[in-house]
Amino acid sequence: MAPDIPTLMMMVTVAAMVMAATLMAVAWGERSDGIKLWAGALCCLALAYVLFLLRGRIPDPVSILLGNGLASAATSLVLAAICRFQGRALPWLARLLPPLALVGLLWLFLDDFTTRVTLTALIMAGQSAWVFWALWERRSAYQGRGVRLVMAAMGLQTVVLLVRGSSSASRAMGAQNMLQADAIQILTFVSAFASLLVASLGFIFMHKERADEANRRLAALDELTGVANRRSIIAALDRDVSRAIRTREPLAVMMVDIDFFKHINDTHGHLAGDQVLRNVVDVIRHRIRAQDIVGRYGGEEFMVLLCDTTLQGARQLAEQLREAVQASFCPWNGERLAVTVSVGVFGGRLEPGDGWDQLIHAADQALYRAKQGGRNRVEIAPTLGRLAGHGRANGSPETFPSSLH
Repeated sequence: MAPDIPTLMMMVTVAAMVMAATLMAVAWGERSDGIKLWAGALCCLALAYVLFLLRGRIPDPVSILLGNGLASAATSLVLAAICRFQGRALPWLARLLPPLALVGLLWLFLDDFTTRVTLTALIMAGQSAWVFWALWERRSAYQGRGVRLVMAAMGLQTVVLLVRGSSSASRAMGAQNMLQADAIQILTFVSAFASLLVASLGFIFMHKERADEANRRLAALDELTGVANRRSIIAALDRDVSRAIRTREPLAVMMVDIDFFKHINDTHGHLAGDQVLRNVVDVIRHRIRAQDIVGRYGGEEFMVLLCDTTLQGARQLAEQLREAVQASFCPWNGERLAVTVSVGVFGGRLEPGDGWDQLIHAADQALYRAKQGGRNRVEIAPTLGRLAGHGRANGSPETFPSSLH
């Protein structure tokens, strides 16, 4: 027994209304990034199918023109929602032109069912393909299950609409009105139901994946300076220590501390201190390689990881950083704040059993000597100082002993 077309259309209508209500509840009072537009698209689609279901009970021009116009507008709103999610705006002309063009063409062929079906299928297939392309062209920036689901749904809808349009144009469709069942009609409405659910769930996944990525970044970065936070930089150091032991490549660590930072806060205020922190980070970032990592270890102290770098190379870089910071006066309220840093450096090849905490301890001891020696200077730790009982730390990054200065 063939599925009943009005029943299929009712399924699409109810699913669209329920999904729209769900999305509006999710977006209520929050930054939506296209969710409200997507909910609006579902509302348009539900209203369009209501008008289709009322064919024969309301004037045909209302059901045909307004119904198909709303269905086309729904796809335009989907495209607008995708563009909003991507941080770009879809011009109003691009939103309005397809539904208005469709309504105009249907008005010209109001009494020709075959031509109406062909035109509607081809125009809406083009709209679905446009949504697919909007996701495809930015696939490198937006990856994940959500994007793939929406692309799959739009791809399916494009193919089915092209089949419907070509079948109508070649007179292969058996149906002679909207509610009459044949294979193409059934395929159209079953795919519409499936595409609606898959695309809407995919769009929800896109938002969830973006939120998860933002949370991961927040958990890994220092909010003030934008560099790795303490936990992340120690995790990176632990990983690099293991790799350096395995590959026998040298590894260097620098501990960089801003001199007289408390005096800056006390004299100019904490906002000035924040600006100084950012200024020092900018200097460091511009002078290290892409594979090197800088992180805020705590307060005014930063750690720099230098892969495949000898002690001599790290010392040279530390001197360059020290000189660059001294030369780069920090602008603040019309003043140029003089800033200097002290740097402790460890570098060399590691042995099995060496741990990240030992490297930090060695570099921190060198930093202590730089502070004691008058500040604005670089000191090195020539050896790791492998002491009995001072091995690899197995706890969390927060277990490392506090700074010695």
